[in-house]
Amino acid sequence: MPDALGAAFQTEGLIWLVLIVCIAGLVRGFAGFGSGMIIMPVASSVLSPVEAVIFLTATELLGPLPNLPGAIRDGRAREVGLLLLGAVFVLPLGIWFLAHVAPELFGWFISVAVLAMLALLISGWRFRGRLSRPLVIATGGIGGFMTGFAGIPGPPVILLYMASRLPIAVIRANFLLYLLAIDTVLFGVLWLNDLLNWHIFLLGLLVGVPNLIANFLGGLMFDPKAEGRFRAVAYAIIACSALLGLPLWKG
Repeated sequence: MPDALGAAFQTEGLIWLVLIVCIAGLVRGFAGFGSGMIIMPVASSVLSPVEAVIFLTATELLGPLPNLPGAIRDGRAREVGLLLLGAVFVLPLGIWFLAHVAPELFGWFISVAVLAMLALLISGWRFRGRLSRPLVIATGGIGGFMTGFAGIPGPPVILLYMASRLPIAVIRANFLLYLLAIDTVLFGVLWLNDLLNWHIFLLGLLVGVPNLIANFLGGLMFDPKAEGRFRAVAYAIIACSALLGLPLWKG
């Protein structure tokens, strides 16, 4: 254990990982989403693709716990279950791509996917149809692929719900429940596929402690009346993180 702790604390770029995880925790605690999109571009710039996903998974297993009771109360368990149904079937395909993709391509994919989703959200586009069972399952499937390949299960699900007309409290709760559940599934899949790097996983758990505190503080800040102002701040942070993660900065 001491050797593992020593290796964890010697990880390159540790200070940036801790800083971005704290910022991501505040956003996740308030909005119920956004942490993966904030963490992954930075994590993928200092860790290998598989290590970045492991780090995010470990961090996210602890962070959202303070806000879980409220999410269970406000969320729609049936819809979250349908999202997971789609995600579980497609996630192994994403894992396969993760294990075979070049790190530079991985970095480009992460940043471009985050920026594309951000542009759609900022545009104000809204989905006016019904959240049918096939649509929710298909959205979860796309999220499952992105979970395995990039460690960011949120973008398709976030786009669908943020573009809907559901109450913001329900949207936030569904995000939190879905993302926590998919992170748990991802941990199991990585373990079964012998892809876990345990010192990186330990690092994620350790950094998960300040992430948990940040999630709690972010949850205290949640106020549907301040949604517009906070969205602007969250979008700015997500955009800066995506730009920082571009492989252009690696020389």
